[in-house]
Amino acid sequence: MAQKPGKFITFEGGEGAGKSTNILVAQEYLESQGIKTQLTREPGGTPLAEEIRSLLISKREESVNELTELLLVFSARAQHLNNLIKPALAQGIWVLCDRFTDATYAYQGAGRGLSVEAIRTLETLVQGNIRPDLTLLLDLDIEVGATRARNRGALDRFESLDAEFFSRVRDMYLQRAKSESYYKVVDANQSLENVQLAVKNTLIEFIREVS
Repeated sequence: MAQKPGKFITFEGGEGAGKSTNILVAQEYLESQGIKTQLTREPGGTPLAEEIRSLLISKREESVNELTELLLVFSARAQHLNNLIKPALAQGIWVLCDRFTDATYAYQGAGRGLSVEAIRTLETLVQGNIRPDLTLLLDLDIEVGATRARNRGALDRFESLDAEFFSRVRDMYLQRAKSESYYKVVDANQSLENVQLAVKNTLIEFIREVS
């Protein structure tokens, strides 16, 4: 009997939205339901992809061309997909990923001003027909997110960008949430307890739909 493929669930949102915390909540809940999971992140997820991540987020004196940034993101994604995500899904494991291609549309597309068409072309080339089965967008006021990011410690190259950049990022996420059926929006301005409850309730509904 063929192995039933796992589900691909991604967590999206701007800086300080609580993705890292809530992805662990999701993993704990799914595992409690007998569902085997694999946590991962983008950029990153494999040794080579993590090296590319370091190149992307490190501050440097040399300016980074927007197209260079985009190609590095998709280079890391190709490695991540083929060496971790696809094999895990094929084994029936549910993959929980902190960011994926929706972040590219938000950060490199809306944030950097690169064309949606260019991103879509690379998305098709690198991913084929692989898309998330579910994306939880943790939507947070950008000022609150900026404060949370600063409180975590030193800011990386992306976290250091200005409020206008993150306003464009948030707008793109919300735009995609309206147009893509796999999105579920969680209000991350609520208390942590309420956000976690919303995440669990979203997963309960999703499991019911795919069972």
